[in-house]
Amino acid sequence: MNRADIEQMADDGRAPAGLLFADGFDDCIIGLHWQTFDHESCVVYDRDKMIRQLLGQGLTYGDAQSHFDFNIAGAYVGKHTPLFCTTT
Repeated sequence: MNRADIEQMADDGRAPAGLLFADGFDDCIIGLHWQTFDHESCVVYDRDKMIRQLLGQGLTYGDAQSHFDFNIAGAYVGKHTPLFCTTT
């Protein structure tokens, strides 16, 4: 699943509108979380892939992890804020 798939699903009414994406990390998308209890539907990313992408930009592992934790995972951008998971 990629960003285009999710956007097409939203356009077709098969996914909720208003989903938010982490800019520059489209290749790290692994799926879509559907609304449950008090959490709205959102795009789901592979955290490890995101860290590796940051490493590829020249950050050390510690800096990449800190950047991810503070600037990406730590950023609340509304009710459709993406989720980040580890798959390994």
